[in-house]
Amino acid sequence: MTQTCEKTGLSYETLKFYCNKGLVPNVKRSESNYRLFDDNDIGWIKSLKCLKRCGMGIDEMIRYKDLCLEGISTIPERRKILAEKLKILQDEKEKIQASIDYIEWKNNFYDDVEAGKIPYTSYLIKTE
Repeated sequence: MTQTCEKTGLSYETLKFYCNKGLVPNVKRSESNYRLFDDNDIGWIKSLKCLKRCGMGIDEMIRYKDLCLEGISTIPERRKILAEKLKILQDEKEKIQASIDYIEWKNNFYDDVEAGKIPYTSYLIKTE
């Protein structure tokens, strides 16, 4: 598990939680009952990490995993799930970009004020 945590960037506790929730199916066990992860498991765990970053909760990830295990016939439903998450992420990206644009504009304004190119103005300071 420790090696898999290093390869995937998940904490030990998170990986154990995912395994116990059944999010990593068909994990093999050693004679000592230690989990043995192969390259497919690691690839899937990295996918889970991405799904989590996309805003999926545990129940959603379990549903998505179950659909994946059902095979090709569930691709349309999986696409729908991903499309919904993509829309949410795109909306968040637009909000973040608007904040970045504002900060860049404000820093340029401050640069111009400090360089003496424009006078300082503020919404908070009334001028008469």
